[in-house]
Amino acid sequence: MSQSLQPGNLARLDAPSCALGEGPTYDRHTDTAWWFDIIGRKLLEHRFRNSRTLVHDLPFTASALARIDDRRQLLFAENGLYIRTVADGTLHPHLAIEADNVLTRCNDARVHQSGAFWLGTMGRDAQRGAGSIYHYRAGKLTRLYEGITISNGICFAPDATTAYYADTALGTVMKVAVDPQTGLPTGEASPFLSSFPEGAGPDGAVCDVQGNVWIALWGAGCVAGYSSEGEFLSSFSLPASQASCPAFIGPQARAMLVTSASDGLDDTSEADQSGATFIFDLPFAGRFEPDVML
Repeated sequence: MSQSLQPGNLARLDAPSCALGEGPTYDRHTDTAWWFDIIGRKLLEHRFRNSRTLVHDLPFTASALARIDDRRQLLFAENGLYIRTVADGTLHPHLAIEADNVLTRCNDARVHQSGAFWLGTMGRDAQRGAGSIYHYRAGKLTRLYEGITISNGICFAPDATTAYYADTALGTVMKVAVDPQTGLPTGEASPFLSSFPEGAGPDGAVCDVQGNVWIALWGAGCVAGYSSEGEFLSSFSLPASQASCPAFIGPQARAMLVTSASDGLDDTSEADQSGATFIFDLPFAGRFEPDVML
């Protein structure tokens, strides 16, 4: 991939390595990053103000969370949504999602500007077409798309009128017009990207303030940027072949945190640090996720 950029002040975060790091998000109110080790059933919390990482054990597989307010989070788990109390980690069931389907689990998710939570499921063993993508807002759950093998790449344009999502197994990123007030689709989804380096697949993604889409490419060791028209812009190379998901961090959203995974690799050497979590400065501004509408 051409036009590779050197990540500014690239650093490996002082945090445990993840078998399957995913679902990073950033709380700008507390300068704290959150992400998951899906396989390890752990929620990781990094407080930048004192450079401290905390690891919270979970009773189930979970992959994403959203901020409700300064006291609560909405956690996306294998059988649905849970309200998590930040102070003590207490979990309260909120809404079941595919709880009766033992073949599937949670995966990618992100919050639209309307407060809607787009949520993707997938087969535990990536069974073909076993997953779906849902829309949750104000207590109502709607299934948007079925037949998804590995749900990923959920993110939203800065004007809130376009949503993106990916099926990593197909190597395709889709785009769809959405209502900026509700985050619900207003038209049919169409292909946005379908050409990636050999052996690479689109994983987690974010949109910056200019509407460019930044996608972690699993198998390619980078986060690649594309314009809203699908034109390749540049990429940030990382010392982890299995980069999994980016999130904007920092007071001005001018840095990025990227998770990665060691699962499936025979050995993670010093050269390939898959499983580590990375942070680096950006030459452009990102965007923060809004609070979810419960």
